[in-house]
Amino acid sequence: MADTAVTSSIITLDEQWGAHNYHPLPVVIAEAEGSWVTDVEGNRYLDFLSGYSALNFGHRHPDLVAAAHAQLDRLTLTSRAFHNDQFGAFCRELATLTGTEMVLTMNTGAEAVESAIKVARKWAYQVKGVAFDSAEIIVATNNFHGRTTTIVSFSDDPVAHDNYGPFTPGFVTVPYGDAEAVRDAIGPNTAAVLMEPIQGEAGVIVPPDGFWRDVRQACDDNDVLLISDEVQSGLARTGEIFALDHEDVRADLYTLGKALGGGIIPVSAVVGRADVLGVLTPGSHGSTFGGYPVACAVGRAVVELLSTGDFQKRSTDLGAHLHARLGELVGHGVVEVRGRGLWAGVDIDPAAKTGREVSMALRDQGVLCKETHHRTLRIAPPLVITREEIDHAVDALAAALRA
Repeated sequence: MADTAVTSSIITLDEQWGAHNYHPLPVVIAEAEGSWVTDVEGNRYLDFLSGYSALNFGHRHPDLVAAAHAQLDRLTLTSRAFHNDQFGAFCRELATLTGTEMVLTMNTGAEAVESAIKVARKWAYQVKGVAFDSAEIIVATNNFHGRTTTIVSFSDDPVAHDNYGPFTPGFVTVPYGDAEAVRDAIGPNTAAVLMEPIQGEAGVIVPPDGFWRDVRQACDDNDVLLISDEVQSGLARTGEIFALDHEDVRADLYTLGKALGGGIIPVSAVVGRADVLGVLTPGSHGSTFGGYPVACAVGRAVVELLSTGDFQKRSTDLGAHLHARLGELVGHGVVEVRGRGLWAGVDIDPAAKTGREVSMALRDQGVLCKETHHRTLRIAPPLVITREEIDHAVDALAAALRA
């Protein structure tokens, strides 16, 4: 699918007036529905990325669009200076779905992580008794939790980290998947362990079996909070509400985002223990748009979709098929496939092609995906995808690897 004059003119406009903080594929999407998108030239593509899990329920899911439209006709914003008739119900329904006790509403995933960091530090000072300004949070190598200055302070990705200092102190980094290193890093000033249950940006890295049980035990033994960043992995992406649920482990706090807004608006939250989130008091933390009526209305519709369990089952069943099909490509341009549910990291053989080259060849086959760290495709199709569409996409990937 060659670039045309209309596509090229729009891309030129983007590059002239927009900051160059992304390197998108040269396709200009104009319409979308379900698992499919259409570009300005009328070409249709199967979306095999779904907004990095923000579109778990597909493009323009009718229930979510209806919820947004209905709320837009009634009330858009109050700020938290006043109550609105959607906020409390959203918090109750989200807490019930996730089996937690309290909800802190924010907007973006990075804001949720920043909020969890603040809460953990305040809890450490006021409840655990850590000396003021000395709290530490243990994080993992190859992590990705967002782009704020504090969050990139503990990133070891030079593209995300370098040239943005001075950085926020108070973070201790250990190898991801090494529970003994987590235990050894815990000291009297440790407030929390903050990690992704499956690392997304790093290439959909699944830790060794038993890792999370051992980390949970280490936290319990030392009065340390466990914070699970489920912004990408949560809300049925892996077949469970939380990816951590696969390990039969509960965190003290979870961060949610992306799919919580249904691919319509940014909605995020920190959910967890009431005695931990309860350290926040009026004026100590806030957000003008956090918990605003439209966000709550869409979020309630998302919770309702998830409450049936249908999307969790689709991710489990179709995910098994996806991984089986992707496994057929190992040795044929693919080195390794990792993941869980409808989420996979596919390492491209560096002797064959780069991830970018495969992404471009996939585009020409009518499938949209994107590389991470040069040689890995991060695959996360909408959970409404069909078995036949998965076969179509994997066949296209095989053709792209041969091209």
